[in-house]
Amino acid sequence: MSSTFHHVPVLLDAVVEHLQPQPGGRYLDGTVGGGGHAEALLRASSPNGALLGVDRDPAALAAAGARLAPFGDRVHLRRGAFGDLDAVAAGEPPFDGALLDLGVSSPQLDQADRGFSFQKDGPLDMRMDPDQPQTAAALLDALDEDALTRLIGELGEEPHARRIARAILAGRPWARTAPLAAAVATASGWRGGRTHPATRTFQALRMAVNDELGQLSRGLDAAFARLRPGGRLAVISFHSLEDRLVKQRFRAWAGVDGPRDGYGNPATPPVAALVTRKPVHGEDADPQNPRARSATLRVVSRLPLPAA
Repeated sequence: MSSTFHHVPVLLDAVVEHLQPQPGGRYLDGTVGGGGHAEALLRASSPNGALLGVDRDPAALAAAGARLAPFGDRVHLRRGAFGDLDAVAAGEPPFDGALLDLGVSSPQLDQADRGFSFQKDGPLDMRMDPDQPQTAAALLDALDEDALTRLIGELGEEPHARRIARAILAGRPWARTAPLAAAVATASGWRGGRTHPATRTFQALRMAVNDELGQLSRGLDAAFARLRPGGRLAVISFHSLEDRLVKQRFRAWAGVDGPRDGYGNPATPPVAALVTRKPVHGEDADPQNPRARSATLRVVSRLPLPAA
């Protein structure tokens, strides 16, 4: 299984530059995937930096374990969702840096039997954790027209959400990705173009099946809370819904947004400082990696607690 999980990490140099790994430091990769970012962080923190890698996909953990084996006991891997870091990282000392690389990985897309891709026919699955109960097929069976329209419109930002939802309901039950993608294309009135018309619908289904925005919201809070003062949290997002959530949370922590007192100062003391006041875009910082085209990196640093 691990031999098929080869993944080129996006914005690798930018992540290392902004997390500034140091010898003796402790780092968290909450979406370790194939271990590419983790490997770079461990190399940069040699000879004794340590890393905890977390992922809910057992195939990813197997690949990461093989890739990171040369680092011995400097690396520890645990299965779990980054939204559950409070439990997964229980008992761990504070981290000097943490990374969340969001979305679906290339190996997951490339394996037809995972059901993530509309370009390869496979079972309509889409689960990042294959042990979770609900697949994309089961989700489609459970939704009515209004709920499915909201899901596709909000999570997929699809302008033809109602039309697509009706076509999906008319064709139920769905078991395979290719017939669903074809039905979406027909319902959208697609006449060809650079972006396949099923892109947004499949994104919406994947995000719903895996509770991606809920995981992100919980994971941001948990990862930030586990940083030592001065520690940095880096997040790579791949679409506007994720990036908006990250941006808003970072700006709130930094006191840029939120309630003000009578003097125009933040009503509560900031707990973070923005390291990247402007996001790092993959098309600029990592132009040779096709997957990085839509990637956005934001980084924040935890401030010391104010004196009592």
